[in-house]
Amino acid sequence: MKINKESNIYTIIYIVVLVVLVGSALAYTSISLKDKQQENMAVDKMRQILASIHVVPDKGAVISDFNRYITDSYVVNNRGERVDGDAFGINVAAQSKLPSPSRHLPVYEATMPDGARKYILPVYGAGLWGPIWGYVALDADGSTIFGAYFAHQGETPGLGAEIEKPAFSDQFVGKHIYGGDHLVPVSVVKKGQKPVGGGEYVDGISGGTITSKGVGAMLSNCLLPYNNFLKPIHEKSLR
Repeated sequence: MKINKESNIYTIIYIVVLVVLVGSALAYTSISLKDKQQENMAVDKMRQILASIHVVPDKGAVISDFNRYITDSYVVNNRGERVDGDAFGINVAAQSKLPSPSRHLPVYEATMPDGARKYILPVYGAGLWGPIWGYVALDADGSTIFGAYFAHQGETPGLGAEIEKPAFSDQFVGKHIYGGDHLVPVSVVKKGQKPVGGGEYVDGISGGTITSKGVGAMLSNCLLPYNNFLKPIHEKSLR
């Protein structure tokens, strides 16, 4: 029987078959690449963590450098107690939205070539156009910032996107999050101003006010729950 290629039925069948074939091909491609995509995401996360301690791995050396410098990782609660869980697998974005007592807080410990210990804590918040996140590395005293790394999803180039540049993150180096008995995250303020109530601060991004405020809010929201973990470390360093 001769097929009428100009009929509506033929057209509909042709379109359905084409959609099924294309959809199947795309699904297969997505599934086959999923493991590679997840691996790339994990490697990029390792790179960001290392950036907070000023380690820039050569291409292809991210995993080996991560395993070399990150000598321990674990999860704590807001009472400072270790709990079960995989620090690397914690969804910090989801945890940052929970009440402090309900959070699972990842901690990465790094050992530098000179033997110095660093505590790396992840942070996550909101900028002007989307999420912002980063990692803050503290010295062995649990208070002095050794390094910081910040990233964003869609902040404005030349404005809010400047949070990912060393010119912004390097301001945090040497700042302290303990000025007494309480943890006080570093504030991000407009250049020439000082935070209300005192405490350490850095200059915000010129023209990126909302993103700068987002970084400040992110640090406050994500670092304060670590108080009961960091306070004994800091107090011990003062003895």
